[in-house]
Amino acid sequence: MTTNADQPRTGTRRRAPAGAAVLREDVTEAIRAAVFEELAAVGYARMSIEGIARRAGVGKTAVYRRWRSKLHLVLDVVSALAVQGLPVPDTGTLEGDLRLLYEVTSRALRHPVASQIIPDLQAEAARNPDIAEAMQKALREGQEGVASKIVRAAERRGEIVPDFDEDLALDLISGPLYWRSVVIRGPRPPKGYLDALARATAQALKAL
Repeated sequence: MTTNADQPRTGTRRRAPAGAAVLREDVTEAIRAAVFEELAAVGYARMSIEGIARRAGVGKTAVYRRWRSKLHLVLDVVSALAVQGLPVPDTGTLEGDLRLLYEVTSRALRHPVASQIIPDLQAEAARNPDIAEAMQKALREGQEGVASKIVRAAERRGEIVPDFDEDLALDLISGPLYWRSVVIRGPRPPKGYLDALARATAQALKAL
């Protein structure tokens, strides 16, 4: 019988045969969740493997079996954001797709944990090129991946002219809400703001 690699911290532990260790997915997810909570509570600089393990309810060895350092753990969690991605809107119009994208993104950016973690990781990214690269990858493959599909769908419908500047289009879509929510950390958008933003962005994209 194979011994599980992630034994609880209490009780009798038995050593698994070499090469037979199984990493429990529920333990892995508990550690990832603990990283978000720990980042929100103390920030990257003060975060420790000990604190993450304590919050996840596992031993430090369970963390080190999966990631060899705090940096690699955080990079993995940040990169996982790109895998989760955002749903691709399919309302049938450019403005409708933008409005739905802005609604989902606005809610995500207002989440208490996200609103604390993102600025801290931005500051750390300025000092650590590995974190900067992971954040850029997460943003590019997440938000920009969805935005690219929106404009390509609009192009197929004839709402946007062919051969438009895609980089400029993605900046127009992603920039305003990110600026308001993350950079200046403004209040919750007032009623009608997302409608006006979607309408203005759609008009700008059609003018490219």
